[in-house]
Amino acid sequence: MNTILHITKRQQWEQAKDLGSYRADSLDSEGFIHCSKSTQIVKVSNTFFSNQKELVLLFIDSDKIQAEIRYEPAEIGELFPHVYGELNIDAVYQVIDFEVGKDGFFELSQEVINLEL
Repeated sequence: MNTILHITKRQQWEQAKDLGSYRADSLDSEGFIHCSKSTQIVKVSNTFFSNQKELVLLFIDSDKIQAEIRYEPAEIGELFPHVYGELNIDAVYQVIDFEVGKDGFFELSQEVINLEL
């Protein structure tokens, strides 16, 4: 299984489950859903999600995604997975709360690390 990760608000994920597919705001504004590899998620969360609450981390089996996935360079020179279309929710195999730590930064919990093994 090839896992990619996506951070979203808990409410958006709950709505997606009712609708049967997930649409990030970036799908309308940029044409794709931003995702990350496990080695990128802490950097992404600390850069773009600081001071946000009620977040969840979606673990996605990229082999089950029906939309096209492209690995494209970001400003920092790394390749990030971008999903060009709605995310079918059956590709998501795990959802966990993703809250900022007491120090104000995100980090991977042991639970996340274990899911990646």
